[in-house]
This record gives sequence, structure tokens and C-alpha cells, in this order.
Amino acid sequence: MKKVLFVCLGNICRSPLAEALFNKHIEEQGLQDKYMSDSCGTGSYHIGEQPDSRSRANASDNGLIYAHNARQLSIDDYTEFDFIVPMDATNLTNIKKFNPESNVPVELMRDYDEGYEGSDVPDPYFGGDQGFQDVFDILDRSTKALLEKLISK
Repeated sequence: MKKVLFVCLGNICRSPLAEALFNKHIEEQGLQDKYMSDSCGTGSYHIGEQPDSRSRANASDNGLIYAHNARQLSIDDYTEFDFIVPMDATNLTNIKKFNPESNVPVELMRDYDEGYEGSDVPDPYFGGDQGFQDVFDILDRSTKALLEKLISK
């Protein structure tokens, strides 16, 4: 089984949504026995908390219901997961600094968003409703493309 870890700063907006969308795409294709995902944050600000209520409301408006408790990246994640997918360049830097000896592939989420490779998934935390919809759309496209890439390997 291939395991993917999505990472953002606090694990309450972007990464849990990426996890939920990736798992939805897995289920739609009947591939639960081949792929799974989880998410975490590089920071410890929200450990144990549910995802941001605005993110959950937006996901619900788009037909996606999910639950998650925020957690922080741990050293065990580098051996537990086959791929680590950060939401932005700062997350990517922090992931690599936390365990510089790791050989696990670390690639930005938008590297799977055609035309936006190398770009950050914007953090909607301090924005309004449109920011959450924009992030939903970005993550829906990107997680679908990531799964397609993994299937083709």
C-alpha cells in the first residue's frame, strides 16, 4: 500500500482537506487497498483540534464531509509514508530541515496542478469564503492528478 502524507502549517485548513479529497478520489476508483493518506502540520498550534469550521463548511457545500484531529509532523512520518506533500515552500523547507537524512520524496502539492508547478497552495486562514473555495478547487484538481500519477507508475 502506498501512503501519502499531506502537510501544511497548522493542519486545520489545507492539509486535512487534501487528505479528505485524496481519500475521496481513492474511494471513487475503488483503490482503498492500494492507497491511503493522512495529514499533519509542521506547527503545534492546533494539535487535537478539528479542521477550521469555514473549511469544513465549504467542503460540505461541495458535497464533502470529513473529520480530522490536527497533529504535528513526527519523525516516524518519514518512515511510515511513501510520499510527503507540503502545501507551500515554507512547509517544504521545514519538512526537509526536520529530517535532512530522509529519502522519502517531498513534492509540493501544486506540482500536480498543471500550469502552477512550484506554486504554493494559498493559506485561506486569514481570508474570506472565496479563499476557501479557491483552495478547495486547487486541492481537488491537484489530489486527483497526484492519484493519477501514482496509478500510472
